[in-house]
Amino acid sequence: MIIKAKPGDLESVKIITQSTIDEVYPHYYPTGAVEFFKKHHSDENILKDINAGLVYLLENKNNFVGTVTVKENNINRLFVLPEFQKHGFGRELIEFAEGIIFRNYSEIKLDASLPAKSIYMARGYTETEYHIIKTDNGDFLCYDVMVKSKGE
Repeated sequence: MIIKAKPGDLESVKIITQSTIDEVYPHYYPTGAVEFFKKHHSDENILKDINAGLVYLLENKNNFVGTVTVKENNINRLFVLPEFQKHGFGRELIEFAEGIIFRNYSEIKLDASLPAKSIYMARGYTETEYHIIKTDNGDFLCYDVMVKSKGE
């Protein structure tokens, strides 16, 4: 079941987000980039989105296992706890977010991290931009901006 997050759910969203970054991202990114992601998904940023009514949580057997943030026609902060990955929860969150967006927009945009890029490509998203951000330690964070049009 997917529910809208409330301010009291900040800790759940934070745990899902930070745990996923901690466990998955070091396989794809150097330390400076991982720390950049963690700062970007700060308590302040998460709470701002929760208060704006943009954050959702996926519950499975009374546990929150995933989260997604939907801002206008953008999918953001889509994370599933590592121990619950490869069970269809990410697909459920993507389909949920796409459904919300396609009610009002004809195109979805998202920033795809390296671990998620192939998942989005398999769902019909295409790359439109490539970005490189220099982070701490002289490291770099690379990601793609991807889009999907309604009906694809």
